[in-house]
Amino acid sequence: MAGVKTDSGTITYREAVAEGIAREMRRDPTVICLGEDIGPAGGVFKTTAGLFEEFGPQRIWDTPISEQAIVGAAMGAAMTGIRPVAEIMFSDFLACCWDYLANEIPKVRYMTGGQVTVPLVIRTANGGGLGFGAQHSQAVENWALAIPGLKIVAPSTPADVIGLMASAIRSDDPVVFFEHKGLFASKGPRPPEGHHVELGRAAVVREGTDVTLLALASTVHTALAAADRLAEDGISAEVVDLRCLIPMDLTTVLASVAKTSRLVTVEENPYQAGWGATVVSVVVDEGFHLLDAPVRRVASANVPLPFADALENEVMPTADKVVAAVRSVANF
Repeated sequence: MAGVKTDSGTITYREAVAEGIAREMRRDPTVICLGEDIGPAGGVFKTTAGLFEEFGPQRIWDTPISEQAIVGAAMGAAMTGIRPVAEIMFSDFLACCWDYLANEIPKVRYMTGGQVTVPLVIRTANGGGLGFGAQHSQAVENWALAIPGLKIVAPSTPADVIGLMASAIRSDDPVVFFEHKGLFASKGPRPPEGHHVELGRAAVVREGTDVTLLALASTVHTALAAADRLAEDGISAEVVDLRCLIPMDLTTVLASVAKTSRLVTVEENPYQAGWGATVVSVVVDEGFHLLDAPVRRVASANVPLPFADALENEVMPTADKVVAAVRSVANF
């Protein structure tokens, strides 16, 4: 099996990335991986550990330090029937291959009338909280959200990493797969063989009756921590893990809001043009009658992420900020 395992019942988020890819590579010989240092080195975050040893250089390709080369080669390979899984080391560096990601890959199927598909996964380490500074810490799901034709995945647990990776690799549309750096060391149950999670299906990870907390990736854990504190005050928070931005499971979101009548979104994207704004616009448009209080958004500040831990904590969403937002709508 790929990667270094924990015990038989648990797996880390980091190991789940390699395990999810390995399961699909065993199932489908057209799946290949390419990226910087993903071969014998096992990836800079060790998320491809064990893959080179199992599948060899014919299917695990170490590349030069060129995001354009990685994504361009992956696009061409996908158009010929291969299912590439391309790694961009830090999500910030998607800007280096933005022409492919925004202008080429998502438009091929449309512009050829479905004659050519691009079954490509671009996976990347995303998000802050580790003090990596302004150019290596951004959460950029909202960049991809602005481009029609891309599917967008951001798992919060090891099981979802494996399940969503399976669905992403099998998709005939291009998928951007965001792996949160702050979650790599986290552990969870190892899912059984054959486990897959449908793209575009949110999960209610905590039931509640008073307010809906809608979160993604690392902010799911922030929302759960806030929900624990709110319970001490007698406020029952329901936590919904969106899991995917495209397709977006607004049915589950609206069903939760119908039950709680209050909504707080928790996102790591900057407040300006974050994914929460899209969700709120739909909820207000389709479910305004369900609301008993204004919707609140907890997001990162509109500033470059600081290097210093204390300053980074001021910029990013925290349980304290979520609790304050919930109290403001609970008492409305």
